[in-house]
Amino acid sequence: MKQYLVAGVDIGGTNTVFGLVDKNGKILLKETVSTEHFPVPEDLVMVVSERIKKAALQFKDHELAGVGIGAPNGNFFKGTIEFAPNLKWEGVIPLAQLFSDRLKIKAKLTNDANAAAIGEMIFGGAKGMKDFIFITLGTGLGSGIVVNGEMVYGHDSFAGEIGHVIMFPDGRQCGCGRKGCLETYCSATGIKRTFSDLQMSHHMKTDLRGLVADAKYIHEKALAGDKDAIEAFNYTGEILGLALANSVAYTSPEAIFLFGGLALAGDFIFKPTRTSFENHLLHIYRNKIKILPSQLKENDAALLGAASLIWKELK
Repeated sequence: MKQYLVAGVDIGGTNTVFGLVDKNGKILLKETVSTEHFPVPEDLVMVVSERIKKAALQFKDHELAGVGIGAPNGNFFKGTIEFAPNLKWEGVIPLAQLFSDRLKIKAKLTNDANAAAIGEMIFGGAKGMKDFIFITLGTGLGSGIVVNGEMVYGHDSFAGEIGHVIMFPDGRQCGCGRKGCLETYCSATGIKRTFSDLQMSHHMKTDLRGLVADAKYIHEKALAGDKDAIEAFNYTGEILGLALANSVAYTSPEAIFLFGGLALAGDFIFKPTRTSFENHLLHIYRNKIKILPSQLKENDAALLGAASLIWKELK
């Protein structure tokens, strides 16, 4: 029986990670190049493709079956990156076609959160599940929605932007240009803002937003018993639980997976989220839906997710 390998490529604003993944989700190669060093996308594709081809030659009993790509503002239907704000490349980039032409294999592309959701389904905690929601809690809030075993893309490939559901009209300014989006409250950036606001209101301190490093710092403060840090997690969980309860009404998922730096805070974020979630659920959904930590490793999720775009088809 023929053995396959799949290439995965994760395009980030700062770095691009790529590698080879086998059918069991084992990463056989993992390398990184600076995205910022390639102002022309064709140059990055050339360099990454050559490294992938060279690495694949080491596995003579395997065939390279395809390349999956995770990228910001990725359009699954067209294989394009479209007007990504955190990339230097402007306009619409036909990235899947560029990789396919270079490697002479099929190429699939979607946004990074969708890719990670498929990775959870193929290699993580969603194995065997046909209906689930995947939430990334990083700098922003990304999401992927799977219904009946298929990713929900919508008519234009941009469905499932739970992070841009408006929770508070005229609330916090969001990078999308609107105000009050979920990700301005429930993300590493959001909890940093919440913690800073609590510090200011309780202690009349100067604005600390520039001094708080990240969600890890606030987690450490919570572990040490800092009341503002614990309250920041409770507030974040309350809003996240409400948003997830509303999302359930659309797809009735079996589980919701939380991934990313903020999710690493464990019970500090999971307990208030689960409590708020159950309190706000329509009664027909209560006590049926699990909120779980992702089983993908933080450092491998992007690569596994990208490769999963091809493995999903092969399997």
